[in-house]
Amino acid sequence: MLWELFVTFLKIGFVSFGGGYAVIPLIQYEVAANGWLSSSEFQAAVSLAGMAPGPIATNSATLIGYKTAGLWGAILSTLGIVLPSLVVVILLTTVFIRLQHNKWLKSSFYGLRPIITGLIVYAAIHFGFLGGNENAFTWNTVYTLGICAGSLYVMLKYKFHPFKVILTAGVAGIVLF
Repeated sequence: MLWELFVTFLKIGFVSFGGGYAVIPLIQYEVAANGWLSSSEFQAAVSLAGMAPGPIATNSATLIGYKTAGLWGAILSTLGIVLPSLVVVILLTTVFIRLQHNKWLKSSFYGLRPIITGLIVYAAIHFGFLGGNENAFTWNTVYTLGICAGSLYVMLKYKFHPFKVILTAGVAGIVLF
């Protein structure tokens, strides 16, 4: 069972492009195929993993491993899903260290900045405001934009610590919503 958990999450770790949420269907398929958790247990594990700090795919692997095989299951599942990324990062780092002064590489990274920013803004609008609704302009959207603008303003103008801004935004969310 332990080896099966490790190998399964190692395979998932090798194909986990697109971030944690993109990998959840693959994890769900493997969990169902191996009969490790019921559908409701899987949903509860992913919900808890999403609320916990850290990447949702890693947290899900840890919870599924723990629920399936205890502490060693959690350790090996986590190791399996993290190991491929760790190896890729180490390999890419060695390449980038050797090429860090390359003009073409530097220019390409500067060119990627606006695209990454655009993708983040798109995700924020699509998931944060639209939420599957066609009508994006509701009072909730106005409140959300107000909290966002206020947070950005106090961080840029007054250099507030992000933790204080997050707490204040959370309180504002409780009051407004």
